[in-house]
Amino acid sequence: MSVVISPIADSLSQFFAQNTYSKVMVLVDNNTKKHCYPLVKSSLPAHKLIVIKSGEQHKTLDTCQQIWEEMTMNSLDRHALIVNLGGGVIGDMGGFCAATYKRGIDFIQIPTTLLSQVDASVGGKLGVDFQGYKNHIGVFTLPKTVFIDEQFLKTLPANELRSGFAEIIKHCLIRDKAKWNEIKVKDLENQDLADLISHSVEIKKQIVAEDPTEKGLRKILNFGHTIGHAIETFYLDKGKQRLLHGEAIAAGMIAEAYISFTKKMISEATLLEIEEFIFAVYGNVYIDELDFVKIVNLTLQDKKNKGNLVRASLLDGIGTCQYDISITKGEMIKALNYYCGF
Repeated sequence: MSVVISPIADSLSQFFAQNTYSKVMVLVDNNTKKHCYPLVKSSLPAHKLIVIKSGEQHKTLDTCQQIWEEMTMNSLDRHALIVNLGGGVIGDMGGFCAATYKRGIDFIQIPTTLLSQVDASVGGKLGVDFQGYKNHIGVFTLPKTVFIDEQFLKTLPANELRSGFAEIIKHCLIRDKAKWNEIKVKDLENQDLADLISHSVEIKKQIVAEDPTEKGLRKILNFGHTIGHAIETFYLDKGKQRLLHGEAIAAGMIAEAYISFTKKMISEATLLEIEEFIFAVYGNVYIDELDFVKIVNLTLQDKKNKGNLVRASLLDGIGTCQYDISITKGEMIKALNYYCGF
């Protein structure tokens, strides 16, 4: 899997000097068309734009149909290229559409959010939400190349940077204790994001190379996501209460660290160390106790499950993680109680 971290104009120019396509289409949303497309337009060959609405709520098969229709109307053949310019929604959905159009055409990812640069764009996981469940329909297909340029982060509001930082925290907790010890003593504004982007990309590349289709080790990348995705899904249609991905995963990491503690996989001191830092960065999301069962029921559709067992990835120390650990509804409700301080 090729990941290029460099100024986007240089890397794109070199890519198109070495690769020729019958047609090129660029997928953007309302925001990336305005803020990011001008930064790459002059480095692209002749191309057409596909513009979709921004936001997780539009990561659906209906939007895919719009994309496939535009690809078809523009007579893209199997020698065409899709350029996905945007955050995780654009990368997941644009890649999914490219991977399924005429049984697959090339695509490249140009992630424009911190979240997509350190997580979504690397590893070939593609897909869309379905009936309220995140990434329920999808495939594994690697992009031709991923192009990462830190300059896109200047287009982001503070809450989007903070959202992406949650995945950086996760990578440290599951794989690199030394890096965790570096980040936990700094607030978000003082983190070296360029270094942390490279660090996260390298961790994810190593794990994906060993387990490309998530049959084993790659599941550790889901730490915080069993409960975190359920929280995110629950609030997806709640208007102003909707959470960004990283905000929900931050809550999920505290809840799942608590379960790790109750299973005697980490010490109480380690749990407190983790929650202190995450609460300092993200604060506490208010979750009504009456909604706990509804949130926990959403984990029954988690992709790591086997049969009727909900399986999570849990820490067994800072820098190490175990996968395929069964957790019960009762344990998850206690974890949400712990997170909320009830």
